[in-house]
Parts: sequence; C-alpha cells; structure tokens
Amino acid sequence: MSATPSSENVSGLRIGSGQDCHRLEAGYRLILGGIPIEFEMGLVGHSDADVLLHAITDALLGAAGLGDIGEMFPNTEDRWKDADSRILLEAAYQEVQKSGWQIVNLDCTISAERPKLASYKPLIRKSVASILNLKEQQVNIKAKTGERVGPVGRQEAMLADAVVLLTQILSGST
Repeated sequence: MSATPSSENVSGLRIGSGQDCHRLEAGYRLILGGIPIEFEMGLVGHSDADVLLHAITDALLGAAGLGDIGEMFPNTEDRWKDADSRILLEAAYQEVQKSGWQIVNLDCTISAERPKLASYKPLIRKSVASILNLKEQQVNIKAKTGERVGPVGRQEAMLADAVVLLTQILSGST
C-alpha cells in the first residue's frame, strides 16, 4: 500500500497563508487593499508596497501550489517598479483559476500602530472583494496595533497576514 494519496482521496479544498511587511517612511504613499490612506508616512517597496494585497497574493499562490509573489513578480525586474498591486493580485488569481481553483473565503489582518484603520476597513473589504470578483461576505478585514511593541508598535513598519480557502472549480462552472 502506497503512503501517497491517490487523486481520488485528495480533498477539493486548499488553505493558503500569506504575510508581508514593509517599512514606513515619510514621502511615500500609503495604500492598503488598493485604497489610498491619508497618513504622513507610506510604505516603501519595489511596487506600490500594498502589504495587504501582497499577503493575499502569496496566500492564493501558496494554496494553489504556484509559488509566491516574488517568483511571479520579481523585484529585480524593472517592469514591476511602482506596479499597482491590484494588477498583480488579479494576474495571480487568474493563474490560480487556470489551475482549477476558486476562492471560498479570505480572512486578513493588517497590523499598524497608526493610522487607525477602523473607518477604512469597509472600503478595504469592498476593494478586495471587487478586485477578486467576490461577494463582500467572502472577505474579512481585521486591523490590529502593535501595542507599541516591535517594528509595528514603533511605527517603523506595517504587516499584513492573509488566509484563504480555495475549492476546486467543478467543470462547467467557470
């Protein structure tokens, strides 16, 4: 008897997790979930440094077994310089769908000491749902502070985590 499961025994569900962190500095834009946020500092990165969309992209690619954001959109390539992370996420999700998967739900956490994000969460949720062509109920956005501890708490960085559940696309339902 083989220890490797046959395709008949493998579940039609996959879980993926993603995490991203970017440094905060004055003179940069702050974009979270595709939404511009008013703040005196922004995130530094090769693209637009949207930590939330980067974490979601990694979660999707990981769940589908397609690598990670750095493999698909390397920061060593000039064509990704200042790229809109919404476009990167859309392209990654298209690859996930081509591989036979679709999103069941997405749960995300943004860690930022400041600015306070409570009033932005509904806009971010709507934006993420729109980018991925999902119902808002399939997307959850949480915001946490660093409680003045570590790089997030000292306002040196922002961090985002995402967990996604994928299900196999049944033939004829795409």
